[in-house]
Amino acid sequence: MLLLDQGLPRSTVQFLGNSGIDAEHAGDIGLSAADDRTILERARERRQIVVTLDADFHAQLALSGAASPSVIRIRIEGLRAEQLANLLAKVLERCGDDLKSGAMVTVTESSIRIRGLPLLR
Repeated sequence: MLLLDQGLPRSTVQFLGNSGIDAEHAGDIGLSAADDRTILERARERRQIVVTLDADFHAQLALSGAASPSVIRIRIEGLRAEQLANLLAKVLERCGDDLKSGAMVTVTESSIRIRGLPLLR
């Protein structure tokens, strides 16, 4: 299941659901004002994958040495909900095994970079 961070379009959840991908948006579950740690903890407890535009999630995982949750950081500006849902479906197809075992994934227009968790210090 995906947990979409506040900066992403809420309607992406519906497009993902239409593709058979379980997802929820932070704003729809009372986390619109939650800090990154709260979102990470909820995702860890529920075995969700965080999807965000925010580099802070990767930084917190790196500093903490945590093995979960997995985080997908989107570094593409201006994606509409349907475009984001299609992109996430591709990322899940390509990186699904890595994300299940704990990974930080960074997605740009030209690449998908995967780093396993926990990061070694």
